[in-house]
Amino acid sequence: MDNRTSNGILAGNPLFRLGLGVCPALAVTTCASAALGMGVATACVLVCSSLVAFVLGKVVSEKGTVATWIMVTACFATVAQFILKGWFPELASELGIFVPLIAVSSLLLSRADFASNNSLGAAMGDAVGMGIGYIIAMTLVGIVREILGQGTLFGSDLLPFTPMTLVALPAGGFIVLGLLMGCWNAITAKKNGKEETQA
Repeated sequence: MDNRTSNGILAGNPLFRLGLGVCPALAVTTCASAALGMGVATACVLVCSSLVAFVLGKVVSEKGTVATWIMVTACFATVAQFILKGWFPELASELGIFVPLIAVSSLLLSRADFASNNSLGAAMGDAVGMGIGYIIAMTLVGIVREILGQGTLFGSDLLPFTPMTLVALPAGGFIVLGLLMGCWNAITAKKNGKEETQA
């Protein structure tokens, strides 16, 4: 796996390591299916917008980059919204306003800027890595919150226990996200320490 791609999944995970895309991670991760859907939608828009940003990077003036990247991501976010509404109406209803808001996500704008200033290989490797990393992170948060908050996983009942209502609330989302961030950072730091020792 390309270093740029693996970096986006592990050491540079957009949610757990860089803190990008936190708002939807708190709002739509009360169930794993919605979290996965939001992660996939964001990743698809990210890859497509990074490709266009790479193509336009040489012709857009420095002063117009932010406005251009917002328009590009807005176009792909609108396409994603139409696809979800047409083929996955229940999921689209669950995600609500957060699909159109992908257009102004700090994650997408930062990666579009990166893509415009780098080679095609680096741009696509970065976009794919960040996209996969975001899907993994969102799904993990959704799984933990759904199991603890509702006693289900992807809508299926698990062993009977009393769900913790707090986990399903925004405050619980902060707690779960913080704990997962801590675990992810500890694992990444340990992995980096082993690599440095071997070197």
